[in-house]
Amino acid sequence: MIVSKYYEAVQLIERLHRRFLDVMKVELDRRNIQDINNVQSLILFNIAEDELTVGELTLRGYYLGSNVSYNVKKLVESGYLKQERSVHDKRSVRVSLSEDKGIPLFKIVRDALQAQEEAIKATEMNDDKLSELISSLKMLERFWTTQTSFTGLDSIGNDWD
Repeated sequence: MIVSKYYEAVQLIERLHRRFLDVMKVELDRRNIQDINNVQSLILFNIAEDELTVGELTLRGYYLGSNVSYNVKKLVESGYLKQERSVHDKRSVRVSLSEDKGIPLFKIVRDALQAQEEAIKATEMNDDKLSELISSLKMLERFWTTQTSFTGLDSIGNDWD
C-alpha cells in the first residue's frame, strides 16, 4: 500500500504524541510516582496556577471531555486536585492544584519539560526548526478546522444540496 505524505504526517503526529506520553511516564517512574499517570500529569500541568472547570480544561488541553472528567475525578481522589462548587453556578465545579501534592507535581513536570527543552538544543532540532514545525502544525490544524465545518466540506467537493 502506498501511503501519501498527508497520511504519513497524520500517523507521525499520533506516534509522536504516544512517544511524548512515554517520556512523561519515564519521568514519573524515575521519581517513583505511581498514583498518577502520564496523561493526568499533563492535565495538572495545563491547570497550572489556574482554577478551571472541566469544560475549560477540555478546551485548553484538547482532551476529550469524558476522559477529562474521569481523570479529574482520579486526581481529586489521589489528592492532586481540590474541587469547589462555583459560587455563581452550583452545577459547575472548579478544580485547582492542591498545595500538598498538586503544586509539587506541577513543578516536577515543569522542570522535566524544561530539561527536555535544554536537551533538544543539543540536537539538530534548533529553535528555527521548532518554529517551522509549529508553523506547519498550525497550518494543518487550520486545515482540519475548515474540514469540520460545512463550508470546509463544500470546498473539498462534497455537495450537500
